Amino acid sequence: MPSRNFLHYLIITAKGLAMGAADVVPGVSGGTIAFISGIYEELIDTIDQLDLGIFKKWKNEGFSVTWNHYNLSFLASLMLGIAISIISFAKIITTLLHNHPILVWSFFFGLVIASIFYISKQITKWSVSAIIALTLTMLLSYMITLAEPIGNQDSTWFLFFAGFIAIIAMILPGVSGAFILLLLGAYQSVLGIITQLTDGISKMNWELLSNALIKLTVFGLGAILGIKIFSKVLNWMFENHKNLILSVLTGFMVGALNKIWPWKEVLKYRINHSGEKVPFLEKSILPNHYIDDPQLLYAIIFMVIGFLAIFLLEKLSTSKSN
Repeated sequence: MPSRNFLHYLIITAKGLAMGAADVVPGVSGGTIAFISGIYEELIDTIDQLDLGIFKKWKNEGFSVTWNHYNLSFLASLMLGIAISIISFAKIITTLLHNHPILVWSFFFGLVIASIFYISKQITKWSVSAIIALTLTMLLSYMITLAEPIGNQDSTWFLFFAGFIAIIAMILPGVSGAFILLLLGAYQSVLGIITQLTDGISKMNWELLSNALIKLTVFGLGAILGIKIFSKVLNWMFENHKNLILSVLTGFMVGALNKIWPWKEVLKYRINHSGEKVPFLEKSILPNHYIDDPQLLYAIIFMVIGFLAIFLLEKLSTSKSN
C-alpha cells in the first residue's frame, strides 16, 4: 500500500466525488472514472481482500493494524466522496426529472448510445457465440422494459436485489449502475429514497430520516454481497471470456434503450412512499404522438451533449491506459 498523507486522502475523496456523480447518471460508469483517475486496480484489490477475517484480525491484532492491513483509509476516503456526491446529485436529478423530464431523458439517451459504442468497440472478435449472446440479451433486455416491474420498488427485497445487481458498475469500467437500476425499474425509487434522506436531515424529521436510512441500509447490504460475488466472477469472465461478456453487456444496453426513450405514454400509475401518484408502466411513443410539447430540437441537442460527454471520457480513458 502506498504511503499517504492528509492531502493524498483529500484527493482520493475528490475522485470519489467524481465517481459518485457518475454513478447517479445512467450511461456514465463510476468504474470508468476510477480507471481514468488511476485508482481502479487499488479499489478492486481492496474490496476483494475484505472478508470476515477482518473481525478476527481486529480482535487479535487491534484496530490500527487491521485498519492499515485492509487499506481502509483509502476506502473510507473514497466512499465519503461517493456518498456526498450521490446525496447531492440525487436531489438535483430528482428535481430536473420532475421539471424537465424530456430533456433529462434525452441527455441520458445520448449517454447510453455512446456507452454502447464504447463497450462494443472493445470486442476484438465477433464469434458465433458472441453474436448469439448479443442477440439473446438484447431481446431479453427489451422484453424486460416492456414488462411490469417485478415488484414494489420500495419493498425491502426489491431494494436488496437492486443493490446486489447495480454494484456491477464499480467493477466494470463502461457499465453504469444507474443504468442497471433503470432497467430494473428502480432508478427513480432509489433517487427518491436518497432525496428522502436529505429532506429528513434538513427538516430534522426523524421518521423520514430513519425510514430512508433503513432502505439505504438494505440497498447497501445487497451491494456489499453483490460486489463480493461479482468481483470474482466478472474478473474471471474478463480474463477468460472477454468478448462474450462484452457482447452480453452490449446486448443489454441496446435492448434497454426503450426504457430511457424520452417520449412516453403512461399506461398505469402507482402510489410512491410520499403518497404521490407516479408512473408505474409506460410505453414509448413517437414525439409527434406526445400529448404535450415534445421539445424535439432541445431533446436532440441534449442527446448530442450526452453522447459527446461519453466520447470525451473515452478519450481520457484511452490516453490514461496509454
